[in-house]
Amino acid sequence: MGILNTTPDSFADGGKHFRIEDALKRADEMIAEGVDIIDIGGESTKPGSERITEDEERRRVFPVISELVKKEVALSIDTTRSSIAKEAIKLGVEYVNDVSGGLADEKMYKVIAENPKVQYIAMHWRAHSKNMQEHAKYFDVVKEVREELENRVESAISSGVNPDQLIIDPGIGFSKLAEHNWELLRNLDRLALLGYPILIGASRKRFLGELTGSSNTEDREAASIAITAMVAKQNIWAVRTHSVKPHKDAIATVNSFAKDRVST
Repeated sequence: MGILNTTPDSFADGGKHFRIEDALKRADEMIAEGVDIIDIGGESTKPGSERITEDEERRRVFPVISELVKKEVALSIDTTRSSIAKEAIKLGVEYVNDVSGGLADEKMYKVIAENPKVQYIAMHWRAHSKNMQEHAKYFDVVKEVREELENRVESAISSGVNPDQLIIDPGIGFSKLAEHNWELLRNLDRLALLGYPILIGASRKRFLGELTGSSNTEDREAASIAITAMVAKQNIWAVRTHSVKPHKDAIATVNSFAKDRVST
């Protein structure tokens, strides 16, 4: 899943794809590199960021979606607003990536239930970005994230969402400190027991900068690729990344190595 932020302030690429022509150019690059899904987001969710209005989010994402639906690539809308998700689905988006897991907008599940061909990604979330790190308090982060994700899944299903539509995301970096992120990544098998495909979004995030001493987000790419390689061994459904080809190469290498080991 390739990240396409049509924002001026996202943590890793803020402003690079804010103009429509720049966003479309980046999308073409990702398609050429073999991206499976392009995830389009108009609102930054980096720690401390302020919310934008619904009208501003609409203005940022819909012109890009309207052009990209003409291309042969699956599209995802990264939004917590049911109204934005509903309009994006009408345009042809196949995935709704909701970082709030439905907590930010009680109408989101209804929109998903009314569109049974759409896949819904429910991420673990505790608060909006402005103060989410105040909620990074856990006794057992894996147990608590699993339980909270399970609650989100149950709420979605009780609202009419088909279980086959659901994908879960542990929310790396959202209301979590570095040690929480690592503990989750080490224990994805425990989250997999919920029985749903898992999306991992760790690309270039702050905890990788803390590990490598890299304040420049692009310098965290090697660490991001390493995580992709590690989670590929666990049959994770997808990784959400800023670059495409290096991660696809890492996955292909892991898969090839696994096949070689089986054959011998």
